Amino acid sequence: MKLHGIQKMTLLDFPGVVSCTIFLGGCDFRCPFCHNFELIDGTAQPVMDDSELIEFLRGRKALLDGVAITGGEPCLHKDLPELIKMIRAEGYKVKLDTNGYHPEMLKEILDGHLVEYVAMDIKNSEEKYALTCGLESIDLDKIKKSISLLMNGDTDYEFRTTVIKEFHEESDFEKMGEMIKGAKRYFLQRFTDRDSVPYGNLSAPSFDEMRKYAEISRKYVPETELRGVE
Repeated sequence: MKLHGIQKMTLLDFPGVVSCTIFLGGCDFRCPFCHNFELIDGTAQPVMDDSELIEFLRGRKALLDGVAITGGEPCLHKDLPELIKMIRAEGYKVKLDTNGYHPEMLKEILDGHLVEYVAMDIKNSEEKYALTCGLESIDLDKIKKSISLLMNGDTDYEFRTTVIKEFHEESDFEKMGEMIKGAKRYFLQRFTDRDSVPYGNLSAPSFDEMRKYAEISRKYVPETELRGVE
């Protein structure tokens, strides 16, 4: 498998674990606020393959304890379970980031106890989900299936939403809260702009708005926290 990026060390991507982050190419969403759009439009060239990754990991065992796999959308890749098994064979814990649109792959990974942690995006309320993903339509049953798999499984997880002023309002957090009611934890991430974001003129909510959205969300998920808010 080709890897399209690697962050060699991070304390942020994998909760409680010193890890590296690897980036896989391709995604079935076209979120206009995506920070990694170069992984989706094909402009990011591969930086290594899986054998080179394993060589890298063998040399970092004194420094790293885990690998976070993100994208793009990792669950698009049919050989993702084999990649995870290769990483685990070297003694590393694994975290998976996913948009939740591939419940069959997620189920295979969860059933096989292949990862220690999953972070799944919740993009928006149901009626605005496709718009927020940059699509004309979306099969929300797939999203709901993935939510159910995580909430009813035994793998540690979080749900998270990147909050954009132009896409989200208070009522959306009521509706998203209903979607994940009773979840273990939920993070609201304040949008930050960068050059690779495909659609311009997007902005972040104010800190006060973010705190209000978190207050609403805590009615449904008591352990709701903010990211990117000081």
